Amino acid sequence: MSMRSAIAWLAGVGAAWAMVLPATAGPLPRLKVSENRRFLVTEDGRPFFWMADTAWELFHRLDRKDADSYLRTRAAQRFNVVQAVVLAELDGLSEPNANGDRPLAGNDPLRPEEKYFVHVDAVVRMANERGIYVGLLPTWGDKWNKKWGVGPEVFNTHNAAAYGAWLGRRYKDAGIVWILGGDRPVESGAHKAIIRSMAMGLKQGDGGAHLITFHPTGGSGSAMDFHDEPWLDFNMRQNGHGPEHTGRYSKTREDYDRSPIKPVLDGEPLYEGHPVAFDAAKQGHSVAADIRPPLYWDLFEGAFGHTYGHHSVWQMWTTSRKPVNAPLMPWGEALHEPGATQVQHARALVESRPFLTRIPAPDILVPERVETSIPGAGRGRLVATRDSAGSYAMVYVPIGRPFTVKLDFIKGDRAKAWWFDPRTGKARAAGTFPAHGERTFEPPTPGERTDWVLVLDDASAGHPAPGTRGRPR
Repeated sequence: MSMRSAIAWLAGVGAAWAMVLPATAGPLPRLKVSENRRFLVTEDGRPFFWMADTAWELFHRLDRKDADSYLRTRAAQRFNVVQAVVLAELDGLSEPNANGDRPLAGNDPLRPEEKYFVHVDAVVRMANERGIYVGLLPTWGDKWNKKWGVGPEVFNTHNAAAYGAWLGRRYKDAGIVWILGGDRPVESGAHKAIIRSMAMGLKQGDGGAHLITFHPTGGSGSAMDFHDEPWLDFNMRQNGHGPEHTGRYSKTREDYDRSPIKPVLDGEPLYEGHPVAFDAAKQGHSVAADIRPPLYWDLFEGAFGHTYGHHSVWQMWTTSRKPVNAPLMPWGEALHEPGATQVQHARALVESRPFLTRIPAPDILVPERVETSIPGAGRGRLVATRDSAGSYAMVYVPIGRPFTVKLDFIKGDRAKAWWFDPRTGKARAAGTFPAHGERTFEPPTPGERTDWVLVLDDASAGHPAPGTRGRPR
């Protein structure tokens, strides 16, 4: 069968299956890249803060009842994206889903199984009905590169294009963002060609209705292989499961500075409950205090949003399943871990100030004589962001040391200071003073694990208390 014939055949299958695809109630607005190329916005221009959860095994391991419970919980926690895989990582071709169905007849991407995809349809619809977009991975990477994982390799340029076109038509009207890749290295021109073919197929199928990005391997980003590709709408990084700023989370700024300009996002940072740097014997398992710094490091150094993850949730682990890298609790319990609640405070903070004019601002921090103290290094790195129009700035302070800020960026004559607590989302006023020269600030609580965000406003701007919810501006 030729590629054109394969695409045509899958188009016919898709048209027939569309008769059984339940319509979504009140479709989510489509997303696009902002005019300044730094952020995502809805089709009517409203800023969109990507607050995602990694739910890689959502379609594969949860039935509809459990999927509904998961999505209801994440919606209540103000997540607006979940990242999930159609052809899943954990033996997703051979191990049936929770309903007993496999995705492909004979492991052939040109022969998708109806029952499996009807389940995917239902979960995507449930997510959209709860205001959640699905960051939809057509496949995990070991289906085109079997360096890791169980495979088998089933994709080539021929069937990747056809499968992409079929998926694109099927989910053309759904609230999704396409995420290619899947934590496997792009080691050859053949691998690049498969990804490129699938991207072209998706665009052909959905008519360009949805944004496309690429999920890379740990410590790297989509820009490494695909930054100049016209189909790549924004860069995704996997800064990975270590807790240090230097060497991983600092890379977000490097992608922010690339040309041509594209938005950047950390699609897989350190998960809560994960063996730190994959070495639980030496470093234990991460807690909320470990996952907050990467969140603010990424955001304040240029990311347009963030992805949270819990080690038990991505794999939807229960005591009846084989664990991957020592999860600590079943996924249903892990949904309520502290970090899952605390990340929403960062979203509320950013949304409480002008959104589309926010830029990285390392220049407002005054380095100490010993720069590894301020602005710091490792787990103690301070980072700053500000409004390019001069109406506010924010400094993330992961440690309880005094630090000094240059205030001349503020447009007005006086600055109003706040301390924002990233654990609770509450803000406390910290005084008003002339907006010129330098000023030293000391966090409200001393110590090495009591992080805070200093917010500095132009007093004449009339901004509400940091974290006050409202429509992003």
